[in-house]
Amino acid sequence: MSNEAPGTRAAPQGAIVLGGAHGSLEIARSLGRRGIRVWLITADNPLASLSRYVEHSLRWRGPCDGSALQFLLDLGRRHRLDGWVVFAGSDDDVRFVAQNHAALSAVFTLTTLPWEQLRWAADKRLMNARADEVGIARPRTRYPQSRDDLAALGMPFPVILKPAVREGRNAFVDAKAWRVDDEATLFARYEDARSLVGPDSIMIQELVPGDGAAQFSYAALWERGKPIASLVARRRRQYPIEFGFTSTFVETIEQRQIEADACRFLASLDFSGLVEVEFKYDTRDGTYKILDVNTRSWTWISLGAAAGIDFPLLQWRLAASEDIAPQTGQSGARWLYFTRDFAASLGEMLAGRLSPLTYLGLFHRPRAGAVFAWDDPLPALLDLPLSAYRVATRRLARRKSAVVPGLQSAKLHT
Repeated sequence: MSNEAPGTRAAPQGAIVLGGAHGSLEIARSLGRRGIRVWLITADNPLASLSRYVEHSLRWRGPCDGSALQFLLDLGRRHRLDGWVVFAGSDDDVRFVAQNHAALSAVFTLTTLPWEQLRWAADKRLMNARADEVGIARPRTRYPQSRDDLAALGMPFPVILKPAVREGRNAFVDAKAWRVDDEATLFARYEDARSLVGPDSIMIQELVPGDGAAQFSYAALWERGKPIASLVARRRRQYPIEFGFTSTFVETIEQRQIEADACRFLASLDFSGLVEVEFKYDTRDGTYKILDVNTRSWTWISLGAAAGIDFPLLQWRLAASEDIAPQTGQSGARWLYFTRDFAASLGEMLAGRLSPLTYLGLFHRPRAGAVFAWDDPLPALLDLPLSAYRVATRRLARRKSAVVPGLQSAKLHT
């Protein structure tokens, strides 16, 4: 996806994965198993660096640092990484690559679109506007500029506060969304969010009823406005159970409405690259409402290989200018994040919504894992302590921020 015409650059010799966590780990494994060299550059989560398939792991100050572009360009030239394929593993990495597309594509082969196209997916305000243009249902949303706007929302509680753009690191951005159940909490949470990201980046959205089982995703690889490989998945469980942001059990299904809506949205952007479009089914009006568009590797990307679609490998092949016949994932494939799903399943059992026998039956069917792999066991051994450390670090930072006058601490969903 560089600016050069197809065929003018030699086939790539390796891949650079920027940041990320479980999705980046799966990219490294997918490529490394085929003998493709993988370098990891991260400022935060070191999980993928533990993989045997990462040849070289580097630390940097992160994609938001002013020296990031020069760091990456110097690295490429110094180590002769010309043409290497760059995979963006986090939202900040995606934004960095997209906004520096021209400079980076002079050295590397990019899998991320320029910002002029990508911003319609990365900025939820623009995403909602485009969804309206192409006729896709979405939750009711308001964009308050001040406390005075909160009184005229016209939405019943509960509602959720979300950052319109996921950029940088703070309690609001890390949490992805805050649930609000009453007016007093709304005013307090709004002031918290305003102090962290400013009024222009805050959106208030109706909370579509339902737990994780009401959430669906269209996951795909696109090239020049057309799908190359795709599947539809349902989030069977999540953690936390009622208002979670981490999928713990995901299964591929057939759902033509979600596929049609996602394709209509992506085609309007002339999209290229990896993408996951999230929807939630609203029982009140029988519609699937678009929630998010993720243009980086997602946590359960390894589900694709279990369904017959190895997304990272296909993206690599596209970057190498190979022709790929369109393909669709098989239904019935499953993905499990065992440590977190066990906690979610215990909650479901206590609530009487899941029997132990049903849960145990899950392990009799083929499935993909979030972390464990027989040929690459080290990341799984350290995933739990690493997660605990990251949660503790974030909560410590949150407590420190609470001493700022007028800033209330916010619950982080990890």
